[in-house]
This record gives sequence, C-alpha cells and structure tokens, in this order.
Amino acid sequence: MNNAFEEIISALNIAKTVAVFCHARPDGDALGSGLALCLALKSKGKTAHMCCDDAPSEKFSFIPAMKEVKTELPNVEYDLFISVDCADIMRLGSFAKKYTKFKGVTVNLDHHVSNGRYGKLNYVQACPASCEIVTELFQKAGFEVTEEIANLLMLGLITDSGNFTHLDVTERTYGIAAYLRGRGADIYKINYNMFSRQSKTRAILYGKVMSKMRFKLDDRLALIVIHNEDLPKVGLDMGLTEGFVDFPLSVDGVEVAVSLMEYKPNLYKISLRSKGKVNVNEIAVSFGGGGHVLASGCLLGGPLEEIIEKLTYAVYQAL
Repeated sequence: MNNAFEEIISALNIAKTVAVFCHARPDGDALGSGLALCLALKSKGKTAHMCCDDAPSEKFSFIPAMKEVKTELPNVEYDLFISVDCADIMRLGSFAKKYTKFKGVTVNLDHHVSNGRYGKLNYVQACPASCEIVTELFQKAGFEVTEEIANLLMLGLITDSGNFTHLDVTERTYGIAAYLRGRGADIYKINYNMFSRQSKTRAILYGKVMSKMRFKLDDRLALIVIHNEDLPKVGLDMGLTEGFVDFPLSVDGVEVAVSLMEYKPNLYKISLRSKGKVNVNEIAVSFGGGGHVLASGCLLGGPLEEIIEKLTYAVYQAL
C-alpha cells in the first residue's frame, strides 16, 4: 500500500540532511531521478548526496551532475534516506545494510511492480520510469524544475520508456514529457547520447556479440552472451552494453530476448525482454529477481550452459 504524496512531501520539507540511493550499475532512470531529487533539495537549502555502489557509465558524462554521484556515504548525520528506482533493497549493494538499520525516515520511490515496499514511507506505481513519479512529486510539492533538473528527469523518462516505445507508455507519460520539455529538457541531446552516439570499441563488441546470437524454442527465444573476458580486450566499460538485449527482440518471431552478461566467474546478470506475450517479471521473480512485465532481470550463478537451459525451460513454460 502506498503512502500519500503529502506524507512524503512533508518528510522532504522537514529533513535537513538527505541521502539518496539507487541500484547498483545505475541506468538513466536511477541516476536521473536520484540526482533530480538531490538538486531540488539543495535548492531548498538542504544538504543532499546521491550515492550508488557504482559510478555512472561514461555514456552519461554529457550531463554535468553525474560527477556528483558518490560511491561512499559521506560522514554526515542524516535525517532522511531515499531510495529511487530500486525494487529490492539488496540491489542497493553496500548501502543496503545502512538503509535497513537507519533510524530516521526512509522513503522508497519506485516504478517496478515487484517492489517489496521496504521503506517506512513508500510510493510505488507501475509506469515507464521512476522519473515520471518524481516529476509528479515535484509538481505536487511545488518544487522548481530548472533546466538542469528537467534534463535529468527527461533522461530517465526517455531511456526507461525505450524512447516512448514501450507498451506501458500512457497519455500521462507524454504529459510529463511535455512538461519537462517546456522547462528546457534537451530531447535531441539526450536521444543522441543515449541511442545514437557510440564508441568504435562498443560497435566492435556489439557486432561480436550479435554474431553469436542463439535461437531456441522454434526461434521464439533469442539469447546473447557477453563474456567478461571480451570487455578488457576492447577497453569497454560494462555499462555501455546497456541496450544490447533490445536487438534480439527486434527479430521476427522472437517473443523473448535474454542477455547474459558475465558479472564474475560463474555469475551472470540476466536481462529479459518480452514483446508482450510473456510476463518476464514472473520469470525473473522465480529466479530471485524482478522488474516489469516486459523488462526484468536477475542474477544467476553456475555454468553458462546450465543457466541457459534453466532460462529456456522457464520461457518455454511461459509461452
């Protein structure tokens, strides 16, 4: 059950020192919603820090605020913790324990249907992006949305909605986008940097990965594998592989696409995408993960071929 926006707004207004957290290996929505909150709170004269287990990928460097993300919690006495875009508290990584043991107020803002509502105050709503929720929060709170904040919120909205192509995009989503555009969000710059611009090394890896794409279940399932050993060879940051999983889903006949990224030896980060016939959130949850009906993820350990067999069987049952 959700708390009212008014309760969360009251907590934001009362707080003087705030730490904002997002999930490890942050994407545009996690970074955009978290940094936007920090900037808005700072404009109100509060101390606010954005923390994440991993520094933002180089691809986000076109937004100056990315330099503000901290990988360690500053030594400050906080009175409010906020998590954004994080369905499972354990995805906060090294900050999960601090969040759980925090004696002050904790707020959980998220758009994943699998969210466990682990905060003292929770607002979880299924929609394309957490930035949609944060924008609405700012509107109700009367927080000023500057051009810098608008760009951060639009970053999350564009990236997590697949550039407004996902099935959960609604009239409200477009209304939020129009509001942010009206406050200076640079749609061209965000789209270019997130969907068009890429390095030569990323292009080489992309071709290598896609050339080894596997098809199963009468071509209804497509899988790609990104081996950890491939990344140093091309000098690539793991975050730049985001979006690879979308290509297999574009193939005619494919209902589910799966990306297996080697995180550590015998440990793989699994990303699942669906065209709509299969609820991949249910598959991810069965493996201890979660996310959305059409886009979810989890971590799986073990030999690669065994993991592929498990995923194939899970998709087979869901088709």
